Amino acid sequence: MIEEQQMNTGEAAERGSFFKRIDGVIDGARADGSAEDRKPIRRNSRRKGSCEASFWRGTSRRDVQKILMAARYYDRAKKEPGKRNGPLGGIALEVLALFANLVNFKSGRLDPSLDFITDKLCRSRDAVVRALKALRDHGFLDWLRRFEPAPNEGRGPQVRQVSNAYRLSAPKRALALLGRWAGRPATPDDEQAGREDRAAMEAEHVKALDLAGLAAFKIEDSDLAKALAVMGKAIDLRESAKRTEYQSTSYSYAGS
Repeated sequence: MIEEQQMNTGEAAERGSFFKRIDGVIDGARADGSAEDRKPIRRNSRRKGSCEASFWRGTSRRDVQKILMAARYYDRAKKEPGKRNGPLGGIALEVLALFANLVNFKSGRLDPSLDFITDKLCRSRDAVVRALKALRDHGFLDWLRRFEPAPNEGRGPQVRQVSNAYRLSAPKRALALLGRWAGRPATPDDEQAGREDRAAMEAEHVKALDLAGLAAFKIEDSDLAKALAVMGKAIDLRESAKRTEYQSTSYSYAGS
């Protein structure tokens, strides 16, 4: 009886040692794969190379610039009182501007990795992820998750996640803020704001003109404008000479 118990005890110890060795082998096999290879594939991911043709579409520099401008106008127009940023935020506008420089106009290809975006913008990963989500939620960006076969032999994950395929866009409500620049009639508010901006810019320009430049700016008749410009230049020279003479006289009195 004692011998049987000793045999059972020895057999159990041997079995325990065997299972420990098996666990060690499994752990070693797991350690051979990188952390990136062990990441699960995101839901609704599509195989790289099989989904982009119907997703990407060609564009132009003008259309991309229109999207950028619409995003800036939209973020400014939708900003709530007391809030520091609009619904998109500054980082989202930075991401959109980066994408505008990366997109292939002919094919529409746009697939930078998250690491590339964070490195270029010097922003944290979380900040870029939030910015991408804001752009998608408000209709300025869409994307497809993608995967590709992994170069693993034997055991281990046979596919891995790769960068998303992105597509720029602009919602109608944002394009409407551009008025005529977007190819649509401007609203009365947009037209009034445009007139006020132009008037302010003109006032600043006129303020910096001399008499000759003012005559050329105000008079449509070219001959009359030239004559007045000559007269204005003569007046400016005379006034300049008077100021110089006055300053010289003042200095002579001060020195006597």
